[in-house]
Amino acid sequence: MSQVASSYMDILVIVVLATIMFGVGLSISIRELKDVIRVPRPFIYGLFAQMILLPLIAFSITYFTDLPPSIKVGFIILAASPGGTTSGFITVLFRGNVALSVALTTINSILTLFTIPILVNLALTVYLGSHSVYELPFLESFRQIFMVTLIPAFAGVFIRYRWDAFANKIQRPVRLTMIILFAAVYTAIFLADESRGGSGITINEALQIFPYALAVNIAAFIAGIIMGLLGKTGIKSSFTIGIEVAVHNTTLALLVAGTLIHSNDMVKPALVYAMFSFWTAILFGIVVKLYNGLKLFGEFEQEKPL
Repeated sequence: MSQVASSYMDILVIVVLATIMFGVGLSISIRELKDVIRVPRPFIYGLFAQMILLPLIAFSITYFTDLPPSIKVGFIILAASPGGTTSGFITVLFRGNVALSVALTTINSILTLFTIPILVNLALTVYLGSHSVYELPFLESFRQIFMVTLIPAFAGVFIRYRWDAFANKIQRPVRLTMIILFAAVYTAIFLADESRGGSGITINEALQIFPYALAVNIAAFIAGIIMGLLGKTGIKSSFTIGIEVAVHNTTLALLVAGTLIHSNDMVKPALVYAMFSFWTAILFGIVVKLYNGLKLFGEFEQEKPL
């Protein structure tokens, strides 16, 4: 990949991720977060599923495959980047526990400052060996992720807290901008060749990655539901946990794999995952609602067992 093309693509990824996290900040209500703190059980079970179970699922599925080692690392990067605005959108669409979704996204955005360097460097060692040319320096990755994720998110939180009416007014334009930029960056990385800053992914590579990406996706939904059952959180929160675990912040994965590690191969699992995970989440919502005899876009019955 040419250095100029790489720089332009890196800037595009950074702009998209910062816009996404600013949108996350705008959606955060201090009152709703307080409600989650008052009843913390769903949050605790959801966070455990995101930060512990999800990386274990990715390691378990990829370790025994014949995928190239760098692709396996890409799956761990993907698993280390849970949550995001897409999961929040789907939660709102199906009337899930929005406060729980926002709380999980907020806290995991902070925790990933520490967990991503640890998990990714562990994956690099396991799959590529201790003498790999790739590495993710802890302090540098901490600084970049902080600058691109938490600062925009905090800016959104401040605007929502200080000027609530203005925040509500600009949420839709910010969301529209985010969707346009999101589509642009994924189209560019997926379709462009390496000389133009793309990943260089081929159809054969996408087909090779897809079954394992789908397996991670399905396992994540199941893990979320199981954690909800174990925590006796009810349908609404169990559904939300499933969405939060299975729908990842793939743009953050692009930042880590492409911008920080500079590996086109490690970007590819996130690209493939982004192609279908929104639609499987929609299907998951339909199945959960129909199984429980609820209207697709109506309210959940929190007290009803799953």
